[in-house]
Amino acid sequence: MTRCAIPARLASLLLFLTAAMPAAAQPLAVPARIPATAPVSALPAADAFFTDPRLGETRALIVMQGGQRIYERYGTGIGPGTRLISWSMAKSITATLIGELVGDGKLQLDVPAPVPEWRADARGKITLRQLLHMASGVKHIEAGPQPEIADTNRALFADTSADIYKAAVTEPAEVPPGTRFQYNTLTSHILARIVADSIAPGADPATRRAKTRQFINDRLAGPAGMPSLLCEFDPAGTLYGGSLCHATARDWAAFGQLYLDGGVVAGVQVVRPDWVQFVRTPSPANPGYGGQFWLNRRPADGKDRALFWRVGPADAFAAIGHLGQYVIVVPSKRLVIVRLGKTQDDVLQPVRDGLARLVASVP
Repeated sequence: MTRCAIPARLASLLLFLTAAMPAAAQPLAVPARIPATAPVSALPAADAFFTDPRLGETRALIVMQGGQRIYERYGTGIGPGTRLISWSMAKSITATLIGELVGDGKLQLDVPAPVPEWRADARGKITLRQLLHMASGVKHIEAGPQPEIADTNRALFADTSADIYKAAVTEPAEVPPGTRFQYNTLTSHILARIVADSIAPGADPATRRAKTRQFINDRLAGPAGMPSLLCEFDPAGTLYGGSLCHATARDWAAFGQLYLDGGVVAGVQVVRPDWVQFVRTPSPANPGYGGQFWLNRRPADGKDRALFWRVGPADAFAAIGHLGQYVIVVPSKRLVIVRLGKTQDDVLQPVRDGLARLVASVP
């Protein structure tokens, strides 16, 4: 593929993938712990997401407090049964799967990550914890003014997309592990492959795909009440663990509620409480990032890239995705907010400000 052909392909693929993903023909089940209907409170700060053009296109907004939906609204042509794309919120799904395997004793945080391709060089010292913290130290181009040369775009859409894991593990060491935070979507794809290799070692692509899907359903989607959760795989059978999961807004809210409630759903411990604590604990290289979740803390570079650390609350943490996808958890207010839509990343600050106002408006 020529260099000039890649941007056009990227543009068409991005246009397709940012459209709302339709639900299956049959109505999706609604988790029993989230009522099928709920009163909609008067929340002007929430309505603004559908009336203020500065906030871009909001496709779904749900506000839950104390496990009850107090606000729910959708954009034109979208409803409770519409699957919507995660983009990088998938990273938090992948972290949850890793946490299950750590709890099972199949993985350990502070030993070299099980990446065979790294064993013979400096990358062999990178730990699973450092991968989760985006502190591997490998060279990487996440994005930039030339999207056709960004490692993440190439691996998702272009010349290295046949095997996203292979593209990820090819990235060379650049600085010692643990010394630098660098957001790296390919890191999350490595984590997804580690999940597959832990539950189906040596499997062929079809088996790897099937086993991973079953693991997602058995350990997360089923017990957490997320029946619509649908994650995609590359041709080699590796989960797109950093980018491509789809679920209804209500199921994304169920994911937030799972973490708000300390990993417990209907009295059952779905995610271990120590894992919930781990993902929301500031990482050494960036206090604004935990274990594949963003934290409402001052980031290492002091910039506004994720939440609203300048105005609090400090205990908020979130799964965040490209174009303004958010599942925000605020333990101090027993609050979960889901905003799904399409706002260009370079004009997201009004969305972040709007989310801060929304959080502040809920007693």
